[in-house]
Amino acid sequence: MIPELRARFNSNFTEEKHRRFLQSLDAAVETKIEFRPCETPVFLPGGLLAEMRGSACEIIAELCAPEYVTASARAIPAAFNAPNEGARPDFIQVDFAVTRDESGALVPKLIELQGCASLYAFQYILPRVYKQHYDLDGLGYLLNGLTDESYVELLQKMLLNGHAPEQVILMEIDPLRQKTLPDFRVTEKLFGIPFVCITSVTKRGNKLFYKREGREIEIRRIYNRVIIDEFARKGVQANFDFRDEMDVEWVGHPNWYFRISKFSLPFLKHRTVPRAWFLDKVEEYPEDLDQFVLKPLFSFAGSGVKVGVTRKDLDAIPDDERSGYLLQEKVAYAPVIETPDEPGKVEIRLMFVWPVGEAAPKAVTTLTRLSKGAMMGVDFNKNKSWVGSSCSFWYESNGD
Repeated sequence: MIPELRARFNSNFTEEKHRRFLQSLDAAVETKIEFRPCETPVFLPGGLLAEMRGSACEIIAELCAPEYVTASARAIPAAFNAPNEGARPDFIQVDFAVTRDESGALVPKLIELQGCASLYAFQYILPRVYKQHYDLDGLGYLLNGLTDESYVELLQKMLLNGHAPEQVILMEIDPLRQKTLPDFRVTEKLFGIPFVCITSVTKRGNKLFYKREGREIEIRRIYNRVIIDEFARKGVQANFDFRDEMDVEWVGHPNWYFRISKFSLPFLKHRTVPRAWFLDKVEEYPEDLDQFVLKPLFSFAGSGVKVGVTRKDLDAIPDDERSGYLLQEKVAYAPVIETPDEPGKVEIRLMFVWPVGEAAPKAVTTLTRLSKGAMMGVDFNKNKSWVGSSCSFWYESNGD
């Protein structure tokens, strides 16, 4: 999207460079990466980056308004309503599609929101490895004036909160089999925080424990990476109940996963937000129904999303289940990334943290996904190249 940078990157790209890049990336995360790292990063123009940052901050402000906080209480399932959630989330992800307006200008459109952690450790490593293998001098990948050192220091303070690393765990479901394992390994390498399966956590009284090298260690703080949708779908049996009053701190409290989510979209009034309604509130279907998608409010890894939605699809959903679905206006991703064959579409995640004591959240970096299919998922991009997971770069002066 910055023409001179795109032309230079593409002209210097070779398959051999990409092979060495993948080898270096696997070595850096100390495991085989099971998702597809893209051949290219994305080069963000300053104006588009500024528009996304400003829009994201305005949207987050809407979500922090007392009216929305009250309304979003019903988004939290009673069986997983954990106490002590705090007044605000520790992490917020804001996903924008890059589109074009009627004049052809690049504009962001909101795709989704998440009030949970993302790949903060992996997205620290990924741009550094791109820089090792490609000519990216003078380009930045961290926001708000952060350097590599201050980014790590900021995350360390948030994750540990003064506790010894062994008393803080990254909690996940079967972490060794998650595709996000590279992020877990880098988190442990950078901060000393072990990743622990939720089923290995035990409870005595109001305290939680895990075992390491034959020792039982009390857990003082949980870096939560458990997605409740997956937890419920797989029927995972934990040794504690999320509703229990426990003597433990959360960083990434599970309630915020529900409060800031697809559930938020019908409440937002912002120029970047597509029209969206809870299905049980739709009295008449839009005439242009082919311009909408049907989404379960809570689903793991995008499962259950229907793109070619029809009246028959909507009528088939029972009345008592309709409140669990969202009818959302389609967003037309623009094919803006030049590649050796067809142009690619791109989605930019702005990754925020909200440190204790600060009045507003802080955008720190990006997670970028490229696609050539109807959607961003793997199933829509089989046998395609220059697609997958990536990051963004920009001229360093634009990241402050």
